[in-house]
Amino acid sequence: MLMIAVGGMFAAVLVATLTFLSAGEERRDVRLALRGLAEYELPSNMREQEMLRSIQERVVGPVVARMAGLLGRFTPAGYREAVRDKLMAAGNPAGLDVDRFMTLKVFGACSIVFWPWFAFKFAALGGFYGVIVTGLMWGISFFGPDVFVQRKIDQRQHAIATRLPDVLDLLVISVEAGLGFEQAIDRTVDAVPGALADEFRRMLQETRMGSTRAEALRAMDERCQVPELRSFILAMLQADTFGVSIGRMLRAQADDMRIRRRQRAQEQAQKAPVKMLFPLIFCIFPSLFVVILGPAVLQITRSGLA
Repeated sequence: MLMIAVGGMFAAVLVATLTFLSAGEERRDVRLALRGLAEYELPSNMREQEMLRSIQERVVGPVVARMAGLLGRFTPAGYREAVRDKLMAAGNPAGLDVDRFMTLKVFGACSIVFWPWFAFKFAALGGFYGVIVTGLMWGISFFGPDVFVQRKIDQRQHAIATRLPDVLDLLVISVEAGLGFEQAIDRTVDAVPGALADEFRRMLQETRMGSTRAEALRAMDERCQVPELRSFILAMLQADTFGVSIGRMLRAQADDMRIRRRQRAQEQAQKAPVKMLFPLIFCIFPSLFVVILGPAVLQITRSGLA
């Protein structure tokens, strides 16, 4: 119970920190919106202009940037690129960038100094339980950012895979109505918001900035890493190469994606009994045994004592 309470306290602190950061981001967006208004007069004083920035930009940002510069000398080659790819696949959750992620990792690694005091002094635990709590809390502090980012990646990839058939249906309708592929995507992303719509919107921006359609589609595939989306992108590239009708290809892809979504749901349904086995054995069955066999055991014990 004590370990559960400690974990709950740590989770509460983490949720409060994320809430504070998100509130700061919302206030920053409001300030940026006010700056864009013509009636809004910027102060002439440099100090007042600096105070308009959020506390993250004025205090946390420089500290994080300096720590990231120091950490860059000790990180392995390619580590920052790998972290950047993960954050991109996760959609940069909670405003995380590479510097902030690495700073969280350093704080988690340095927390090994704090958790022994917390376990042995503050919580007054014994030797074995103190070591267990210290290792558990340090593991949560150090590996927490990785688990959080990987969780966001899985959620985003699942959202993209499940939303893709609906987007393809709208693309089929738009293309068959006479719109071009880019115009159909522009119309669709406004009707279906989400992670997939954001990726298509970024792909359109890249094409408008000078990239070819093939380059923008390949870049979207590298960012998302979703098998269903990769299949659609490969079909699009083949259609552009061989001159196949885009409308016919989109209809075939939409049918295939609906079949894949149905198969994914069936696969998840087949995994449900296996996932329910652990809570059934260790949580539900003991309670049932106590309720069913408890009165009989008490009666037998009383009969033996009598």
